[in-house]
Amino acid sequence: MLRPRSIAIIGASDDPTRIGGRPLSYLKTRGFAGAILPVNPNRATVQGLPAFRDVASLPQAPDAAIIAIPGEGAIAAAESLAARGCKAAITFTAGFAEVGPEGAAMQERLVAAGRRHGMRIVGPNCLGLFNAPLGYFPIFSASVEQGWIPGVVGIASQSGAYGSHLFAAARARGIGVPVLVTTGNEADLHLADFIEWMAAADEVKVIAAYAEGIRDGARFVQALEAARLARKPVVMMKVGRSAVGEAAAQSHTASIAGDDRVLDAVLEEFGVHRARTTEELLDVCYVAQKRIYPVGNTLGVVTISGGAGVLIADAAEAAGLPMPEMPLDAQARLKALVPFSSPRNPVDCTAQAFNDMKVVGAFAESMATDGGYTSLIAFFTAWGDSPSMTPPLRAELKQVLDRHPDRLFLLSILASPERTREWEADGFLVMEDPTRAVVALSAMGRFGESFERLPRSGWEVGHLDLPAQAPDEAEAKRILAEAGVPSVPERACRSADEAVAAALEFGFPVVAKILSPDILHKNEIGGVLLNLADEGAVRDGFATLMARAAERAPDARIEGVLVAKQVRDAVEMAIGVVRDPVFGPVAMVGLGGVFIEVFRDVAFRRCPVDEDEALAMIRALRGFPLLDGARGRPKADVPALARALAALSRFGMQKRVLSAEVNPLMVLPEGQGALAADAVIELD
Repeated sequence: MLRPRSIAIIGASDDPTRIGGRPLSYLKTRGFAGAILPVNPNRATVQGLPAFRDVASLPQAPDAAIIAIPGEGAIAAAESLAARGCKAAITFTAGFAEVGPEGAAMQERLVAAGRRHGMRIVGPNCLGLFNAPLGYFPIFSASVEQGWIPGVVGIASQSGAYGSHLFAAARARGIGVPVLVTTGNEADLHLADFIEWMAAADEVKVIAAYAEGIRDGARFVQALEAARLARKPVVMMKVGRSAVGEAAAQSHTASIAGDDRVLDAVLEEFGVHRARTTEELLDVCYVAQKRIYPVGNTLGVVTISGGAGVLIADAAEAAGLPMPEMPLDAQARLKALVPFSSPRNPVDCTAQAFNDMKVVGAFAESMATDGGYTSLIAFFTAWGDSPSMTPPLRAELKQVLDRHPDRLFLLSILASPERTREWEADGFLVMEDPTRAVVALSAMGRFGESFERLPRSGWEVGHLDLPAQAPDEAEAKRILAEAGVPSVPERACRSADEAVAAALEFGFPVVAKILSPDILHKNEIGGVLLNLADEGAVRDGFATLMARAAERAPDARIEGVLVAKQVRDAVEMAIGVVRDPVFGPVAMVGLGGVFIEVFRDVAFRRCPVDEDEALAMIRALRGFPLLDGARGRPKADVPALARALAALSRFGMQKRVLSAEVNPLMVLPEGQGALAADAVIELD
C-alpha cells in the first residue's frame, strides 16, 4: 500500500486534471521509480504511457492499484485485481456506505472481493495517499501540486479534504510531511492500521491524526501503544461529540459517560496530545520535530518585557508546565549584572540589552546552566527582525544553544519568513505567540513522561458468580463486597420488627431505604429516609417507605426495606464502571451523591486500573481538596478510595457486567476506610 514497486490505475485518464488523471501525472512528475500501469479500455496510451484494456491484460500483477471508476465497475475491478495477485487497493470511488443502506451493501461486496484473495483496501470514498520520498502519489488532491518539503511528520486522516488541508498547512508552516494517508469510509483498513504502520516506519518520527470516530477501540489502543513504545509522539484532532446512549446502562455513571470523555482518557493513557485546533496541532508537530521530550519538563523565560513574562507565566500555569524560580545565588549574580533586572523567572533583562547584547547571552546562559530548565522561551518581539539588533542577538543566543543542544529553545519574535528561516537554520524554534509556544512545549514533557512508562502488565481479574438478573441493592453490595468494595453494616428487612432489630444492633441513627431491583434511583420517589434516631422513627419509616413504593412505583418489585448504619464525617464519592461501546469497560470516579451529574467532576480510565492509576484519577478531580483536608476538614482515607476503585474496575471486566456503580461511597477519615452506602449492578 505504501511502498509498492508497481501500481495500476483503473480508470486512468489522459486529462491530468481529472480524478483518474491526477495521480498518474503526479507519479510521473514526482519520479516514482516503479512500474505505472494505466488501465483504460478506450485508449492505447494515457499521458504518454501504454494503456491496458483491463486488469487481465496487465503484464504483471501490480503491488498496488488505484480504483477510480464508479459503482459496480469498482467492485468488479477489486475482484479482478485481487484474483490477479494485487495486494493493496486505493479506492477513490464514492457512493458506498456514506450514501445509505444500498451503498453499505455494495461496500461489503467490495471488501469481500478483496478478502477472498488477500487484498487490503483503503477507502472507498478516499482521497488517496502518498509516500513522498518514493515519488509515490496515488492521490487526486490538488494540494500536492505545490510540491513537498522533506520532514518527519506523518499524517493519517479519516477525512480526505481535511487531511490534505493539514498537509498543505504544514508545508506552509515549513513542516515536512513525507507520508499522508486518507482512509475514507474505512471499509477495511482503519486509521489505527496506518498509525501503527507509521509507528514502525523510518519515514515518520511524529504522527498527526484526524478522526471523526473510532471504529475499533482495541485496534486503536494497540496502535497508540505501538507509537508510544517506538517513542513517536501522536498529535490528534478528534471532532464530534456523542453520548454513549441510554441503552448502554441507566446508572449515573452511564448517563455522564460519553465516547468523547472516554476518548480523552484513552488518549491521556497513551500520552497522545489532543489538539483542539489545526493551529495547535501544527504547533505541537512543529516543536516535536526536534525530538526532544524532557521528563520532568520545566520552563524558563528570558524576556525584555515584564508584561510578556506575566502572560507566559499565566499560560504555563494553565498548561501545567512548572516554572521554578532561579536559584538564589544565580539571581544575585544576575542582579549584580543588571541591578534593575527581575531575575526570578520569568527573568526580565530589561532594555539594558540595547546597550550591551552580551547581557542577553549572560542571562540566557544562566537560565540554562544555573536554572537547568529543559524548555526555554526567549521573548524579544521585533528585535528578531531588526537590522541593528538581530545580528548581535543571534550571535549571543546561538552560543547558548550550541552549548545546550538538549534543550528546547524557542524564540517568541516577530520576523519575516526569510528571517524566521535563518533563526530556524541556527537550530531555534520560532513562534510569534508565546502562549501557543507554552502549549506546544508542555506537550513535549508529557510525551517524554509517557515514553518512560512501562507497559501494562498482566492482570488477574478473577471470576465471581453473578445472578441471572440484575440484583437489588443489598445483593449488589454483597457481590461488590466479595469483589473488594466493602459496604456499610446493613440488613434487608421484611417487617417493621426486623427493621427495629437491625437498628438496635447497628446503633442509632440509621438510614432506611426501599429495597427493589426495579428502582435504581430511590431518592426520586422519596425512597430514602435519614437520621432515624429511635425505634418509633424506624417503625414509622418502614411504613412510610412501603406506602410510597406502592403509590409512586406500583409496578416495581418491592422486597422490603434496607436498614443501614448511618455513616458520619465522611466525604461522599461515586465510583463506577460502564461498558463503552468502543473501548469496553471504563472506570469512573467523581464527587458522589446527586452532585455527580450537576458538577460532572469525574475522571475516566480503561479497566482495569491498579491502585496507583486509581490514585492518579482521584487526584485529577477538581474536588480533590475535599478529600485532602480543605478548610480544616480531616483528611479522608484516599488510599481506601483507590483500593475500592481498583477493585470495582476489576469487577467491571466480568463479561456480563454492563455497568456497576457505588454512589455514594462514604470515604471516612484517614485510616478508617471507605464504605459503599448504595450500589447498582446492571447485567447482560
